[in-house]
Parts: sequence; structure tokens; C-alpha cells
Amino acid sequence: MIWESLQQSSLDEIVTWAESQPWCRAMAKCAQDAEWHSEGDVWTHTRMVCHQVIELDEWPTLTPQERVVLIFTALFHDSAKPLTSQFDPGTGRITSPKHAVKGEHLVRGVLRRLGCDLETREQIARLVRYHGRPAFLLEREEPAHEVVRLSWLANNRLLYLFALADTRGRNTESMTRPVENLHYWKLQAEELDCYDQPYPFANDQARFTFFRRQTPNLHYVPHEDFTCDVTVMCGLPGSGKDTWLARNRSDLPVVSLDNIRNELNIDPTGNQGDVVQLARERCREFLRSRTSFAFNATNIVKQTRQRWTALFADYNARIELVYVEPPFDRLLEQNRKRDKSVPRHVIEKLAAKTEPPTWTEGHRLILSDGDTP
Repeated sequence: MIWESLQQSSLDEIVTWAESQPWCRAMAKCAQDAEWHSEGDVWTHTRMVCHQVIELDEWPTLTPQERVVLIFTALFHDSAKPLTSQFDPGTGRITSPKHAVKGEHLVRGVLRRLGCDLETREQIARLVRYHGRPAFLLEREEPAHEVVRLSWLANNRLLYLFALADTRGRNTESMTRPVENLHYWKLQAEELDCYDQPYPFANDQARFTFFRRQTPNLHYVPHEDFTCDVTVMCGLPGSGKDTWLARNRSDLPVVSLDNIRNELNIDPTGNQGDVVQLARERCREFLRSRTSFAFNATNIVKQTRQRWTALFADYNARIELVYVEPPFDRLLEQNRKRDKSVPRHVIEKLAAKTEPPTWTEGHRLILSDGDTP
């Protein structure tokens, strides 16, 4: 597979490969604001950052996995600027709003096609998403909360190291925020004991309520007295969610949107209002009776998941999120074998907007490639 080969390649070989890719050619044609990037176009800056990564003092101490993650974060961190850059003729300034958010989706799609494993892909995608945060920490209203939050979305040590490389990978005169600003991120993370690990909340409920913005106090210790457990399945059509449930949670009753569609004879492309309404009522029946159950739907977009997890949390359920994604070729083959397969172009469209769940959304998280129990 291409990904296996790239992991064994030198930085120069990886850069040469990247220059043959359409997303990279677009970066080379994308100008940047001179105040921030007097070195030139996006690809010029990206190459400089890639080389700064391997010049980090900490580079010799990193594991092979961490080195791969940092190099590919550098390669993709500004890859969505060609999609987002805007020129203001009045001021002559160039901005790229939300390029990190779009970059997360872009890199996820590229790495999926390359055959990158799920865990590594998500590490890189989230570092791309949040790569600019350390430089702006001093502007946050609650810096400590920012560092804590990011520790559950990315590794703060790798985020800090990449921010150093990103800052150094440009002409000196364009470094309007000195490297010293980044050290505050490291010091804050070390003080909170979340520099190289997620912040140690008192328990799962403390973390869950913090991310629901209900308890901004980091030292709050809620009593854990859950009424039941809800396993929320997430994944593309054909990913193997039913199989995972059968293997790992076979004792749980299941509320399945697919099954409800079949009962109501409603096509997946039709109006889903009745399907959702019946699903919510069946979930409430289990929640009211304090019965643990599984909720099975695609749930690939965070905003959609939050509507369901908010319902479960209102009944004080412990929420387990399970995301299943096998290698893409196998997923497509599994989909073809289903009684009602989904057209490939639909799956590819859904994959492009998929946001795998994170530890910020529930009490427990499982990412599965479909093989690991």
C-alpha cells in the first residue's frame, strides 16, 4: 500500500511524492499574506515547515510513529488554503478563514485513500485542525480550559512541537508572534499535567460535564450514578456496525434507524421525520425504564450525534461512542453485499463530511477498524 511505503520514506522522498499530487500543486499556486508569510506561496512555507520539523531539538527522542505524525501534519497543515483564501482589494490583504477546519477534512480523505490506519489518520487530522491554537493561547479568555480541551483532542506535546516548526518555517521578519509565546502553551500544559497525556479529570462524568460546558470548574467531582448505558454506533454504510454489535454488545436491545425505515417502508433518501420521531420515542422508552441499549445509525456528523447524546444525557445515561471504519476498499465490498446497498458515490460523499467522534462527546470512546475486538 502507498501509506506503508511513505512511512518508510525520507523527508525528501515524501516531499517529491507530494509535489505530484493535485492538492500540493494548488498550494504552490496559492499566495499568502506578506505580513504573515513573506517567504511566499503556501507550498514554499510548507516545505520550510517540513524541514524545521526534523530540525527540532526533540526530534531524536520521538518515536517513529510520532515522527510520521509530525511530518504529515506539516505537509497538510495549510493544504486547504487554496480552498479558502480570499483577497481584499481594498486592503490588499489575504485571509484564509477556517482553512484548518477544511484541512482536517481534506487530509482525512487523502489519508483514507492512501490506506493510512485509522488511529494515525485521526491524530494527523486533529493536529491539522488545531495547529494554530498554541500561538493564540494568550488571547483566550480561559487559557487553562483551552489547553485542557485540546489535550483530549490532540497530544499537547506534538501540538507544541509542530507550532514551533510552523513558526520557524517562515522568514524571520514575518514572525509577528515570537516563539516565546508558544512556550506558555507548554508551561500551562505541564502545570495542568496534560502535556503528554489528556488532562486527568476526576472521573468520566467530570470530563463529560466539562465538555458540555456545564461545569467550568476543572476540579469538580460529580457523583457517578448512571441510570443505564447507551452504546452509540457511528460509521458509514457498510462499515460493519451491526457486526460489531453482534460481536461485542450482543446482550443489548437495539434502536436502529435502518430497521425503523424498513418498518415504515421509508427510503433512506426520503423524508426522515417519522423515522427520527419513532427512534426518539423508542430510546425514551428504554431510558425511562433504565434499560441499557444500543443506538445504531450512521451518526457521522458531530452536530447530529449531539442531538442524540443530549437526549441520553438528559436521562443520566452513561454514553459509549463506537466508531467503526475498516479500510475503504473493504467497506465498499461489505456495502455491496448488503441487502440494500448504498451507491458508491453516496458513500464517498458521506465519507467527505465524516467527523469521527472524540473523547469530548461521551463517557467512553472506541475506534474500531472492524477487526479489533
